[in-house]
Amino acid sequence: MTKKKWKDLILEQLSGLGIHDVAYDSVIESLAAILEQRDKTFREFKQSGGESVIRYTNKGGATNATKNPLLVMWDEQNKTALAYWRELGLTPSAYKKITGEGAKKESNRKGLAAALAEIEG
Repeated sequence: MTKKKWKDLILEQLSGLGIHDVAYDSVIESLAAILEQRDKTFREFKQSGGESVIRYTNKGGATNATKNPLLVMWDEQNKTALAYWRELGLTPSAYKKITGEGAKKESNRKGLAAALAEIEG
């Protein structure tokens, strides 16, 4: 996805959770750029054959196996994006820390219990 599409999606998610603030705009911009680059890196990884381990020949002429640098970079970008998601409250635990609320759970209450819970809520 493009940076703009990522930015729009992030803004939509923040608005949906009711935690968007203009103070987040620079963080949102950075996260969108990271996600765009992450997507590009993954495309390059797939186009290069999608091999997790590659073989390379060092200066001494020895051939060795190593992790694909594109896969390593993609993993680092995912970890960086996750840190930004946490800062913005876009993970369940981060959302709970920001708002004090957990995920909404379905209630199995019926009858009087459901009516009383509705009044309290």
